[in-house]
Amino acid sequence: MDRKDFIKQMRSWQNGSITRREFLGRTGLGLAAAVVATNMPGLLTGKAYGADKAIGDRVVLATWPNYHNAENFAAFAEKTGAHVQMNVFGSNEEMLAKLQAGGSGWDLFVPTNYTISTYVELGLIEPLDLSRLPNFDAASYEKRFMEQGIVNGKLYAVPKNWGTTGFVYDSDRIKSRPSSWKEFWELAKGEASGRVMVHDYQLTAIGNALKSFGYSFNSLDPKELADAEKLLLEVKPHLFAINSDYQPSMRNGDAWMSMCWTGDGSQLHRDLPNMQFTLGKEGGELWSDFFAIPKGAERPDAAYALINFLLDPQVNKLEVEAHGYPSGDKRVDALLPKAMLDDPIMYPAAELLSALEFGAAATLTSPERAELMARFKAA
Repeated sequence: MDRKDFIKQMRSWQNGSITRREFLGRTGLGLAAAVVATNMPGLLTGKAYGADKAIGDRVVLATWPNYHNAENFAAFAEKTGAHVQMNVFGSNEEMLAKLQAGGSGWDLFVPTNYTISTYVELGLIEPLDLSRLPNFDAASYEKRFMEQGIVNGKLYAVPKNWGTTGFVYDSDRIKSRPSSWKEFWELAKGEASGRVMVHDYQLTAIGNALKSFGYSFNSLDPKELADAEKLLLEVKPHLFAINSDYQPSMRNGDAWMSMCWTGDGSQLHRDLPNMQFTLGKEGGELWSDFFAIPKGAERPDAAYALINFLLDPQVNKLEVEAHGYPSGDKRVDALLPKAMLDDPIMYPAAELLSALEFGAAATLTSPERAELMARFKAA
């Protein structure tokens, strides 16, 4: 297998179209290591990555589906001896519950902007020591994509990337070219019945139902939530699944349409041009995700080493090229191919972005929204 074929198999594993077992069977661990060593010489060098001291044999990362470049993790392990062990989650509520329960075993995790203040209030997150993150440059980021990592004047999280929440549909199956959340829900009850997926995540499932009525994505108004619940309960019997890891079902044709984050839209459209990503014209979510270290992490040295490694602009470029989410780091943008910078999925037009809302902290711990989501899933 040549390098091109290996990278193709790696991409297939990342996006969920083959399993880890299939990936290992098709490539072989020895070949994987050889390709990484041959094509990424010197990528991990110097003290900045913890290469000057032992950081343990692993680092446990809680993150989202289809969100990292496996080649970078392999290179990190090759140099430091610390293998990246991923725990994948579908919602910030899951992450919060896991940390509150204690014993998560995580060394770092990837929270979304609106959750960080809650983690600080609950004492679940450590402030970061910037002296251990020399690759982080605050001046390289737009204020809106990093300011929520700072709480009470302390930096608790550094930016990973940002994106939007829209929906993806198979244009070979759905010919009407939907452009709104109203159309999304109508199609789910109509011609796409049995083929639509909704996030297992109250912020977006409820938020995008609210948007179809013209309400705020973050609404806590009882009447508006009642309208959203009525819609969700009407749609529930028509859904294929409630799942935040929707790429496999979209790829194999079981699903024709799904709520979708930027990078998944980029990955699907890159591999299958009939997959079209759309931002609902009523608005929706703009978000930024961060790297953070939970309180009492067992392997903080490994956590800092991995964060710092991934923030290296050359490494981060490889991340962006793999997952399709914009980093928000101007140093990384300068390294990306023009085709990516011109991609309207990654970088929507200003008028589309202006209609989007950042998630609000109050939605994370809202009992009304939590109970609504529980009723929706149980129906």
